[in-house]
Amino acid sequence: MTEQTDKIFFAKLADMVDRCNRDSIAYFSNFFDERQCAEAEMWCRKNTGELHYKFYGGFTEASRKILAVYPDYLEDYIIDDFPLKCLTFSYRKEDKLTHRDFLGSFMGMQIKREKIGDIVVSEGMAQTAVNEITAKLIMSTVSKIGRTGVKVSDSRNFELSIADIQKFKEISGTVASMRLDCIVALAVNTSREKASAIIRADRVDINHFTVSSVSHEIKEGDILSVRGCGRFILSCINGVTKKNRIHIVLKKYI
Repeated sequence: MTEQTDKIFFAKLADMVDRCNRDSIAYFSNFFDERQCAEAEMWCRKNTGELHYKFYGGFTEASRKILAVYPDYLEDYIIDDFPLKCLTFSYRKEDKLTHRDFLGSFMGMQIKREKIGDIVVSEGMAQTAVNEITAKLIMSTVSKIGRTGVKVSDSRNFELSIADIQKFKEISGTVASMRLDCIVALAVNTSREKASAIIRADRVDINHFTVSSVSHEIKEGDILSVRGCGRFILSCINGVTKKNRIHIVLKKYI
C-alpha cells in the first residue's frame, strides 16, 4: 500500500473503533487481503482498547477476511453475525473452470474485489464468500461463468479445502545462509547479484510486507512473494552440508 492508501486504511479502522465505542454494537469491514489483514491485526493490537476484534472469511483457512470490532458481550455470537454468505456454484465436471474465470465474471459485473472473499475451485464445484448484498446480486443474475452454465446456491456451508486443492512445485537446494538474497536466488533460479537487485527494487514481500534489505533473515514457514516470479513458502530446513551450506526446501504455489 502507498502512504496515502495506508492513511485511508488506518482512518477507516479508527472510524470502526470510534463507532463501536459510541454505539456498543459490532462494526464490520469489507474483505481484506492477506497484507491488509496483517496490517489491521497489528493496528488493532495497539488501538482497540477494551474492544474485541476478530477476522473471519467464511471458513478456517480463508486468506481474505472481514474484520469485526465489537464489545465483549458479543464474543459468543460474533461469528454468526459476520455479514457474508457462502455461494456454491455447480457445473459439469468436464467443464474446467478456474479461479480467474470466476473472478473475471464478477469483475465484469462491476463487483469490487473488496466485496468478495476467497474463491475455491474444484471439479464441478466452486465456492466463494461474498458480502450479503453481493450474494443477492450474483444469485439473481449469474447463470454462466464465461460460456459455462452454472447453478448457484446459498444453502451450503464451505466444503472445499484450499489445503486439499492448492498445488505446489518443490524446489530444493543449498544456500550459503538464510539471508533473503540467498533464498530469492534459489527460488527464482538466478544469481545473488540479480536477486539483490530484485529485493532492492521492492519486488519481494515476506509474510505480506515488502522487504528491501538483502540481509533480512528468513525463517521456516515464511511466505515469500516475488513480483513477476511467483509465491513461495520456506517448507523446511534440512541441516548443513560438509561445505557448511544449508539445505532447504521451498514450495512454489502453482
